[in-house]
Amino acid sequence: MNRPRPTSRDVARLAGVSRTTVSLVLNNVPDVKISPETRQRVLDAARRLNYYPDVSARRLVSGKTHTIALVWHRGPDATYRDAFLPGLLQGITRAARHYGYHLLFRPIDPDDPDEAYVELARGRHTDGLVLSGPRSDDPSLLELYRDGFPLVLHGQLPGTEVPSVDVDNVRGAIQAVHHLLSLGHRRIGMITNAPLAYISSRQRLDGYRQALEAAGLTYDPELVQFGNFDEESGRKAMLSLLDLPTPPTAVFVASDMVAIGALRAILDHGLRVPEDIAIVGFDDIAAARFVSPPLTTIRVPAFGLGWTAGELLIRIIEQDQPEHTQVLLETELIVRRSCGAKEGGGK
Repeated sequence: MNRPRPTSRDVARLAGVSRTTVSLVLNNVPDVKISPETRQRVLDAARRLNYYPDVSARRLVSGKTHTIALVWHRGPDATYRDAFLPGLLQGITRAARHYGYHLLFRPIDPDDPDEAYVELARGRHTDGLVLSGPRSDDPSLLELYRDGFPLVLHGQLPGTEVPSVDVDNVRGAIQAVHHLLSLGHRRIGMITNAPLAYISSRQRLDGYRQALEAAGLTYDPELVQFGNFDEESGRKAMLSLLDLPTPPTAVFVASDMVAIGALRAILDHGLRVPEDIAIVGFDDIAAARFVSPPLTTIRVPAFGLGWTAGELLIRIIEQDQPEHTQVLLETELIVRRSCGAKEGGGK
């Protein structure tokens, strides 16, 4: 009798990890934080079971377009300036190609009606959507999910069961603020990455508050300003903080793009980073290493998020019953000169 072909589920069970971790390891997905011990367990389990991913052997559901779409909640101008997007796009594109799908990219201006992406689904132009930057005030999202249309969020919608792939935004923000606290700062400001209608913005603000409260510090709303994804919003927000009677000695900026604008405002004000004001960002975009001074930040695995979201969506489309439909990848503190600590520490 022929023995049944081993599956990724068998490898995951033997290695004691999730199928997502098996996929990330066996497909050698870059920029994802997986310990060497876990990676070796997966490789050993695959070797013991004689398991090799066979993409051509996957049964694709008939009557499909073999296209998935990434819906990006930004206007066209902001989209093509966004330094986080390329890594995310590369990850989703690689996953789509790996499983025999094409990728459709659709930026949606936040001011456009929700029907701008709903039409993609209702018109069957795509087999499923990855929706990046979910908003709490978007009723169409839950309507699509309830109707059974394959949908994965890049981001989270707390209180729902909508499949999602993200980092732990609260924990990442706590990492950033705790680092500033460890350097002796007590008056720490924050600039959000986006308006609070975006879930990630609210979560990063929650992490900031939790870190302060754990240190016995009172949350002060005058120390919080709101960014809007881009450098100019960071510059304006930082100027507002600098205009306070007692400006902060350090600022957590919940987006590297926004942080670059904040750096500009500080320097234009005749102040120095980190001597006068320390800065920590969030994302670790490529430019973070090259601004002056180089930016301490929370690293987010953009490619890994894209790959995982694309693969999860395709499994849902193919009715492959993924065991975890809400996935969180790890963040990592990357210390450079903008915080005043020794560069390279905290990794």
